[in-house]
Amino acid sequence: MSTDLKVIEGAYLRDILDQPQALENTLANLRRSKELESLATRLGKGKFQRVVLTGMGSSFHALHPLALQLINHRYTAIMVETSELVHHKNRLFDPRTLIVAVSQSGQSAEMVRLATVNRKRSAVIAVTNTPDSVLAKHATAALLTQAGSEFSVSCKTYVATLMALKWLGDALCERDAKFTRRELTDAAPAVASYLAGWKSHLESLAAELKNIRYLFFVGRGASLAAVGTGALIVKEADLFPAEGMSSAAFRHGPFEMLSQEGFVAVFSGDAKTRDLNRRLFADIQEHGGRAGLVGQNGTIECFRLPDHGESVRTILEILPVQMVTLALAALTGREPGKFKLATKVTATE
Repeated sequence: MSTDLKVIEGAYLRDILDQPQALENTLANLRRSKELESLATRLGKGKFQRVVLTGMGSSFHALHPLALQLINHRYTAIMVETSELVHHKNRLFDPRTLIVAVSQSGQSAEMVRLATVNRKRSAVIAVTNTPDSVLAKHATAALLTQAGSEFSVSCKTYVATLMALKWLGDALCERDAKFTRRELTDAAPAVASYLAGWKSHLESLAAELKNIRYLFFVGRGASLAAVGTGALIVKEADLFPAEGMSSAAFRHGPFEMLSQEGFVAVFSGDAKTRDLNRRLFADIQEHGGRAGLVGQNGTIECFRLPDHGESVRTILEILPVQMVTLALAALTGREPGKFKLATKVTATE
């Protein structure tokens, strides 16, 4: 890696380092409004047949932990990209559907379309960073993140969204808000502790990523949030080929691509499937692939995450990927997160 880190010390890095403050601000302002409590009560009484979870990009991927929580609470939860929902699955818009719509801007083309297509038929819970957005104004209830403005690639808006969605999940499952707040209190300090060593993290990644041509991020369960978002932000921040998928899906084809030109980041995840993920990591190495295990027992310094429980783990899991985006930028001498063609808010379908 180049010893000159000036190429990465721009607005994107500042957003990454601002994540602890974004989490603190978000947690301090999260409340259970009367509207939200009313929707949670109606859901608990069976007034809604399904909960449709929708968003685009990282906002969509962030919904994986909430989907699992609702399903484990015996609710019917369906994840649908907003573009598909509004055009091909719009029969889901009816009074028996509760929609959770996530968008940091609340102004993307798909969210504007959702408001137009729905016409208040379904109750909508918005999770957004923009209080005066189309989405927030259309919603029956809204949870607002407090991430502040963001340069380009989603980082602090993403972790703040994960926090808000955990808060929302506990509200919908009628869990005591005091317990939720207590669990999430560890998030900002844990993120700050990890980011304090960001330069050291980049050094530990330099040898791991040297001469690679493509990346895979794989995991299971709630880790699918980091897997999907991880591949997205590597492409956005570095213009570098990356793909995110479940660990099981990786064995069904992409395993054949193993070589010294690729790198696979395997997220160990929660206890239920941790052994399966570790076995995949071992098999990748045995067959000559380059890989790293992300989690409490991460195989390199940058991939080691402290154990603060599942609620915080889903937030921490994106941090090693953010370090990957910075390391790739330093290796190539390119400013990370500087868009050429994309815009922060996607206004065209």
